[in-house]
Amino acid sequence: MIIRRKANGSELNKIAEHFKGYIKIVVDIEREMISAGEDRHVDEEKELLDDGSHKINLWGGGLDLETKEIDYNSMINLRPNQDNPSRDIMSKQIRKRFDKIVRSLLL
Repeated sequence: MIIRRKANGSELNKIAEHFKGYIKIVVDIEREMISAGEDRHVDEEKELLDDGSHKINLWGGGLDLETKEIDYNSMINLRPNQDNPSRDIMSKQIRKRFDKIVRSLLL
């Protein structure tokens, strides 16, 4: 599901069902939108790419709705060519933008 505006409670419950309160997310840090609720980050990435996003702007992670903890871990984040040789988002600047978008649309 692509989220372009603040998700309401029923939308959050729907996307959090599969992992029982945890939501896998891919954030387009340029267009400030999220794909959420799929089994795999790669599926959410494809959804955003099909919607016009560019891979360079897509970063994966997750959100625990109970603790409100955001994580930055996803296979789609492995990008040595973007100076990110890890599954985690290494750039503090990208993490800050990721957090801002997640908090504004999901929390």
